[in-house]
Amino acid sequence: MAGDGKSDFSIPDDWCRRWVNSVADYAVIGLSPDGMIETWNTGAEHIHGFRREEVIGRSFQIFHTPEDREKRSGDAALELAQRTGRSESEGWRIRKDGSRFWANVVITALRDGEGHLLGFGKIVRDMTDKKRAHEAVVESEQRFRMLVNGVTDYAVFMLSPDGIVTNWNAGARRIKGYSAEEIIGSHFSRFYTREDAASGLPQRGLSVAAAEGRFEAEGWRVRKDGRRFWAHVIIDAIRDEAGELAGFAKITRDITERMEASRVLEQTRTALFQAQKMEAVGKLTGGVAHDFNNVLQVLRGNLELLDSRHRRDAWTRDRVSKAIDAVERGSKLASQLLAFGRQQPLQPVVVNLAAVLRGMDDLLRRALDETIDVETVVAGGLWNTLVDVHQLENVILNLAINARDAMPQGGKLTMELSNAMLDDEYVAAVPDVTAGQYVQLSVTDTGTGMPQHVIERAFDPFFTTKPEGLGTGLGLSTAYGFVKQSGGHIKIYSEPDHGTTVKVYLPRSTNPAVEPPPRVRAAVKGGSETILVVEDDLKVQSTAIDTLSGLGYRVLKADDAQQALTVLRSGIEVHLLFSDVVMPGPVRSTEMAAQARHLLPQLKVLFTSGYTQNAIVHGGRLDPGVQLLSKPYSRDQLAAKIRQILDGEDAARAQALPATARPVDAEPLRILLVDDDANLAEAIDEQLGLLGHQRKRTTSPHEAIDWLGEAPFDVLLTDLKMPGIDGIALAREAAAQRPSICVIFTSGYEMPMLPALPFRWAALRKPFTIEELNAVLRGFDD
Repeated sequence: MAGDGKSDFSIPDDWCRRWVNSVADYAVIGLSPDGMIETWNTGAEHIHGFRREEVIGRSFQIFHTPEDREKRSGDAALELAQRTGRSESEGWRIRKDGSRFWANVVITALRDGEGHLLGFGKIVRDMTDKKRAHEAVVESEQRFRMLVNGVTDYAVFMLSPDGIVTNWNAGARRIKGYSAEEIIGSHFSRFYTREDAASGLPQRGLSVAAAEGRFEAEGWRVRKDGRRFWAHVIIDAIRDEAGELAGFAKITRDITERMEASRVLEQTRTALFQAQKMEAVGKLTGGVAHDFNNVLQVLRGNLELLDSRHRRDAWTRDRVSKAIDAVERGSKLASQLLAFGRQQPLQPVVVNLAAVLRGMDDLLRRALDETIDVETVVAGGLWNTLVDVHQLENVILNLAINARDAMPQGGKLTMELSNAMLDDEYVAAVPDVTAGQYVQLSVTDTGTGMPQHVIERAFDPFFTTKPEGLGTGLGLSTAYGFVKQSGGHIKIYSEPDHGTTVKVYLPRSTNPAVEPPPRVRAAVKGGSETILVVEDDLKVQSTAIDTLSGLGYRVLKADDAQQALTVLRSGIEVHLLFSDVVMPGPVRSTEMAAQARHLLPQLKVLFTSGYTQNAIVHGGRLDPGVQLLSKPYSRDQLAAKIRQILDGEDAARAQALPATARPVDAEPLRILLVDDDANLAEAIDEQLGLLGHQRKRTTSPHEAIDWLGEAPFDVLLTDLKMPGIDGIALAREAAAQRPSICVIFTSGYEMPMLPALPFRWAALRKPFTIEELNAVLRGFDD
């Protein structure tokens, strides 16, 4: 190498020079030790765009980008080649026209035989097309990876041929709960349930995919937290260019919601079918019950007419009495059918069910066997509800009796009241229930339970599992009709040998509660007789004395049996001995009663006690001839029981007399009878004749209106529902023509709540007795 900086480098062989100069795909450039261009071939001109004379003697860094020049990457490449003999790099280079291309550059250090540096040989190849193709592939792979990783509804991941997880997308993490770090390298069988994994299901899926190219199935899978989900799974076999199995692509979708929606849809269809069936049967039974009541009224009216004519014939009277009893049972059956058909006019009030349930304690205690333990649970802050209390009590009693029958060997009956919310998800499967707030009554027994096919028919009328003659099959159906008519919901939960729970949901009311209306009772009656109260508890004694005195009785008192006998021996007249069963002292209450009857043979005895087992109660039953009033008792109960005992003989004599007799001085009433059933009208007409009234009957309301204009009537007795003109419209027309007229409405349905009417009126439910008819008519005489 010359000292003037010029290199002595040259290509010695002519053929080699020609070959290098003719290469067009590579730029072959000779550089001096300081990087000046000394040779330039055709490929260099083709790639860089410069002619030979434009570049010879210039630095090779004229092809570098400004960024590379700033970083002195050219100097670094020469330094590396000088130190190691070679450097190779790729990067952007600049053509003569300023455009850039991606270059692969190899710089080789050239030395003489003694190792002195002669210069560098530089080979440049334009790799732009390959660069772009590679970038396109990389970009495609990145986009695919982003696509797969961005999918969150599907778990997409790869498996090795042995089932090892090799990658993991975001959907897999969301669905299964594992991060990529936790799962990559694990076997995919960990996602299966223990049962499926033990049966070899994961390996069978891989085997099918390997043999057929694809495996598809649905089943339960397990998340990281142990929860199960219903999965749709696809496994595809992945093979290389030679056809060898490279692994598997697995796609999993969580379809639990879809499966649940399908299940709910099926439940909804079933519930809708059941609701439609119950609605249709309800309409049918309601209509039948109405017609049935009319038939029963015809039967009852004619039976009572026969009874009146043949009252002295004991044989006939006995059979007529039995027939009338059958009519009573039929009437009760019709009432139950109306309840199922949701055609009973309810009289709801806002109540708190806790008070209702407490008020039924005594009734339930009498209805249930002593082997049944009853527990009542009331949640705090119980909401109010709007309900017909009397009908609800019947439902509760029916449920309690069903529970009793399911526990022939005894058991436990739990009645629970709580607040409940039925949400949209729940009511979606129950077409006739509205989402919202409810008061829940649960009646649970520990009895025999019911299988599913019995539960599905439990509310059907006349369906029963009890032996023939032990049930009508209307208890639950009546409860169903009442709850539905009240805007509520009723559901049975049961399993054989695991008891039954019936849940009744009644809509919440935000209005203030009123006291539950008392059960219908006869009017409280007192008397003037003398009663001896024997009670050792002075507070109880004082209360009893005040109550009896308030009822008009003359009251004497004794603290124990000995004092009571002393009073009775004094010769004072006593009509009734009212004594506690359990008292201190040497003389037992039963002995006292025996001695008292010996002293006063006409004396009546009434015991009271707070115990279910005592001296007069054995095996759950009262001893023969003993009268007992259980504590605690109400004023009405005490008054009714005393009158029952004191009036016993008089009442028995009264039953032997014709109940239809009227006072001799009573004026006969002029009665217009209107009923579209001709047979029924004839029977009632005969009853009215037996009662001594003047009457005129018709089956046409229009004819009745004409008669009202022709003759005076005291009473209009009309069916409530008739074709053309109903009973209320007819009554209004009658009152318009005869303002003083009184009206009796009759109906085979439960009497509805009638509007305010501008005349005196009363109502009779078919079938009614002649005594009931007479009582209403005599009420108009007052």
